[in-house]
Amino acid sequence: MRVDREALPFACALVLLAAAAAFFSPWAAAAPVLLLAFTLWFFRDPDRRPPGDPGALLSPADGRIIVASAQRVSIFMNVFDVHVCRTPAAGTVAAVERVPGRFVAAFQDAASEHNERTSIVVDPGGAPVRFTLVAGLIARRIVCRVQPGRALAAGERIGLIRFGSRVDVDLPPGAAPVVRVGDRVVGGETVIALRS
Repeated sequence: MRVDREALPFACALVLLAAAAAFFSPWAAAAPVLLLAFTLWFFRDPDRRPPGDPGALLSPADGRIIVASAQRVSIFMNVFDVHVCRTPAAGTVAAVERVPGRFVAAFQDAASEHNERTSIVVDPGGAPVRFTLVAGLIARRIVCRVQPGRALAAGERIGLIRFGSRVDVDLPPGAAPVVRVGDRVVGGETVIALRS
């Protein structure tokens, strides 16, 4: 399975720690090896197959729906979810904005307005779609790998949030959510809203 490159510093440190521990005792290497396995699993980056419906807005992240309104759909990612994030729609990146902020628990609604976050606007040639990667209590690093002007396919990787958080999708006019609070979604595959 593919592993995101953000895992590299953690994996290298744990390999060195395991080797040093094994020098003294094979049993001492067990903890670093287990942490290495968790790290590689945490940074997993599976391939996804987006549906072909051009009117569909896809989930940008794996997780659980915590908001499903006419204005916004929010996904909470826990530490066990895949953390690679994807664009909900095809189009050109119109804007990327990083906003510094606090680090309160990401499942709280206040996190969307007060936490550190990165908003990305994708213009599909109609109503732009804004989605926001929000840092959380533990997730304090947002990695955004797209810049304005880049063309994206629906469900394409755009970055990740380290160690759990949330992603908010502001629905454009004419879009309606097709998910409910509590639903589990898969980034780049699950349709969360349909545009008219």
